[in-house]
Amino acid sequence: METEGLFERMRDRVVSGEFAPGQRLRAEQLRSEYGVSATTMREILLRLSTLGLVDFQEQRGFRLPELSVQLRNELTQFRVILESEGASLSIRNGSVEWEARLSAAHHALGHIESRVHVGEPSPELLSLWVRAELDFHRTLIDGCGNEVLKQTHLAVYYRFRQQLITSDSGFYWVPKNIEQHKGIVDAALDKDEALVRRLIREHLLRNLTDPVENYTEKSA
Repeated sequence: METEGLFERMRDRVVSGEFAPGQRLRAEQLRSEYGVSATTMREILLRLSTLGLVDFQEQRGFRLPELSVQLRNELTQFRVILESEGASLSIRNGSVEWEARLSAAHHALGHIESRVHVGEPSPELLSLWVRAELDFHRTLIDGCGNEVLKQTHLAVYYRFRQQLITSDSGFYWVPKNIEQHKGIVDAALDKDEALVRRLIREHLLRNLTDPVENYTEKSA
C-alpha cells in the first residue's frame, strides 16, 4: 500500500470508532498489519498528530485523544459556522453540476442510512457511513469557491467525528439524520439560504442541546 493510501486508511480508522478514546497506538504492531516499516508507520502517526487526530508525547508514544465535552462543543460550533457559510456561498455560486453532485451524494448517504439497523452496526457499515456522510457535507459546501474554508472544514470534520463517533456508534440518530439531510438538500436546491443556515444549525447543534447519550437514556 502506498504511503498516501496508508495515511487515508489510518485516518479513517481513528475517526470511525475502531480504537477506543485514549487507546495506545503501537507503530510496531500497526506496521505489521500493512507490511511497511516502523519508520513509515511512525511518519503516518506523526502526520495524524498534526491534524489533532492522534496525541503524541516523547517517551509515551501515540494515543487516541480522550473524549472532551468542551472540545466537542467547540468543534460543533465551528462546523456550524463553516457549513452555514459554505452552503450559502455554494447556493449563490454553485452550478447545475454542483446541484447534481449534491443530489447524488445525498442519495448515496440515504441509501446507506436506510440499511442501518439501529443499535447494531458492523464496523464496516460504520466506516462506510462515515465516508458517505463526509462526502455529503463536503459536497454541500463544495461550490463555495473558498479553498481555505473547505480545507478548514475537512480538518474540523474529522476531529468532530472522532469525538462523537463513540457515543453515536449505535446509529440512534439515523431516523432523524435521514429527515434532516433531506431538508437541507431540498432547501439548497430551492436556493433558500436562510432555511439552509437554520437547518444546518439545527442538525449540528443537537450535539450541544440534546447529546446522543441523553437520547439513548430516554429511549431505553
